Amino acid sequence: MKFGVVLQTNPPAWRTVQLAELAEAHGFEYVWTFDSHLLWQEPYVIYSQILSRTNRVIVGPMVTNPATRDWTVTASVFATLNEMFGNRTVCGIGRGDSAVRVTNGKPTTVRDMREATHVIRELANCRAVDYNGSTIRFPWATTSELEVWIAAYGPLALKAAGEVGDGFILQLADVDIARWMIEAVRTAASNAGRDPDALTFCVAAPAYVGTDLPHMRDQSRWFGGMVGNHVADIVAKYGAESSVPHALTDYIKAREGYDYNEHGRAGNTHTAFVPDEIVDRFCLLGTADDHIAKLGELKALGVDQFSVYLQHDNKEETLRAYGETIIPALRDSVTARS
Repeated sequence: MKFGVVLQTNPPAWRTVQLAELAEAHGFEYVWTFDSHLLWQEPYVIYSQILSRTNRVIVGPMVTNPATRDWTVTASVFATLNEMFGNRTVCGIGRGDSAVRVTNGKPTTVRDMREATHVIRELANCRAVDYNGSTIRFPWATTSELEVWIAAYGPLALKAAGEVGDGFILQLADVDIARWMIEAVRTAASNAGRDPDALTFCVAAPAYVGTDLPHMRDQSRWFGGMVGNHVADIVAKYGAESSVPHALTDYIKAREGYDYNEHGRAGNTHTAFVPDEIVDRFCLLGTADDHIAKLGELKALGVDQFSVYLQHDNKEETLRAYGETIIPALRDSVTARS
């Protein structure tokens, strides 16, 4: 299992760069950020600095969307970074949440997400693609390579992840829900004639290492609110009795609204509807042994990467605990002498 960290690009930008450097020092292999250009600073500018100050981490958005940037611009950014720093980027993409809703927009269609995935991947892999009636490519890109991983919850988006994604991003760490969704993606890939084992499966969720469970829950409850935005869309489209697990859809019944000004913030004021049970199921909270146990279950499901949402008040200590204890416990054991 590989490990990543998900950061917000809050000012000062150098704080984000510093945390990325620290994550690499503790053995993390991926550094992701939110991509919401009004709520936080522009991530792609910061990626350039992270890449220049680290040696091996792969960077990318968790997640971008097809609506806020022209797809060819997005592809150009990735191709440029790859040409500069040696193919150390990955593109996480979804239909859109805060980046589009803050500007009174709405998430794109699954069809647009699928098409954007194709256009971005082809251009950023130095290949030609049909776009708006023309065949285009970057004449200056000769070595860039990029994978595009699709973030999804609903049935059609999960199907798209299996059919066209290089990977699947699930933004919650509930083992039962993860089992259902990973199987849905794998089935879609197989039905499309693809090898499901060729896809990367990434689970991302808040992780807080400590012993004060009530405090850890309060610091992580925001995540249930964020996930609830997507769940509300699923319920609106498919109904409360759809095939989506009730463990995902039932908890939003008391949801009354959402304030994007507090999006992704610990201690926000609009997530009281999220019960402790959901916080515990969606996140990783507790001692290092608690984290290792749950990550072991996720690894057994075929999860290739776990990425830590680091939006709480104990960032450095959580990175240290992962680097010194948790990551080594999830690595395949190799001995120097047998």
